[in-house]
Amino acid sequence: MIFRAIGLMSGTSLDGLDICFVRFEKQEQWSFQIVIAETIPYPETWEERLRNSIHLSAEELLELNAEYGFYLGKQVHQFIETHQLKNIDLIASHGHTVFHQPQKKFTLQIGDGRAIKLETGLPVIYDFRTQDVLMGGNGAPLVPIGDELLFSTYDACLNLGGFSNISFQSHHRRIAFDIVPVNIVLNKLAEQSGKRFDKNGELAQKGTVNKALLDKLSSIHFYRQPYPKSLGIEWCNENIFNSFKNIETLDLLATFTEHIAEQISQVINENALKNILFTGGGTHNSYLIEKIKAKTKAEIVIPEKQLIDYKEALIFAFMGILRLNQQVNVLSSATGSFKDHSSGIIA
Repeated sequence: MIFRAIGLMSGTSLDGLDICFVRFEKQEQWSFQIVIAETIPYPETWEERLRNSIHLSAEELLELNAEYGFYLGKQVHQFIETHQLKNIDLIASHGHTVFHQPQKKFTLQIGDGRAIKLETGLPVIYDFRTQDVLMGGNGAPLVPIGDELLFSTYDACLNLGGFSNISFQSHHRRIAFDIVPVNIVLNKLAEQSGKRFDKNGELAQKGTVNKALLDKLSSIHFYRQPYPKSLGIEWCNENIFNSFKNIETLDLLATFTEHIAEQISQVINENALKNILFTGGGTHNSYLIEKIKAKTKAEIVIPEKQLIDYKEALIFAFMGILRLNQQVNVLSSATGSFKDHSSGIIA
């Protein structure tokens, strides 16, 4: 059986819209081929609107939800036309996260899938997280189903995006959880130095680690909580950014990069993981990768650039295929919901 799907991903770091067209084949096991993928940078107006969406009124947020859905649809339509893509079974859209508070039973990813369908004429699957949150789960991480069925040759898969999350097999079940904020903090600090992001950790290397701040960050309760667990921007505002007062930006970058490396290597070492596939934008930060490697004996596998940049969009395309076939695409062992389930609204 062969399926073709487009996955859309917009991360919390707001570096653009990832569009990934993938061919999947199911024989005894699933296999995939990324046919074409690209990142569409957000125009400044859209980046600003999405960044500030957390402050909108209910009416303004509903308006943005529809507008952003049409924006996504137009981008996908253009992508299909440009690359002359045919025989597309569906579009699977993650949407852009505005709120994520699973403990209060809600999460919100805007970008109405019905608007995407109106622009493209193709079936669209969207809102993958809400059902899991209503079922008592964290609504995250969702990619472990793809890690299990597409990347099982690795001990673990670790994503370095706005947040870092990991998934691996433990006692015959796939567990997953968020580890630590990454680009959502590093990018904000880099912007204070006039850069969009800290390329290769060059800014962090110029700073000095603030030991008192590092100890304070390490003592945050979240890191000692049992999994499953997930992070959101609200958590960062409350627990991270409030600690950054009266410290130079370069020192903050140096300290937080050290903090990320400490938390990630600790998880790798505690779970005796041997080889870990690293993907996500933070994988391009060579200084951060060096820091992690120095703190663990595990093999850190860095794949080709296409997989680093588009693994999440690829897996959302895969989740859409599973949903269309009414197969499990969310693992309760990863999210904490009361059972495995097939999630996503079909437009």
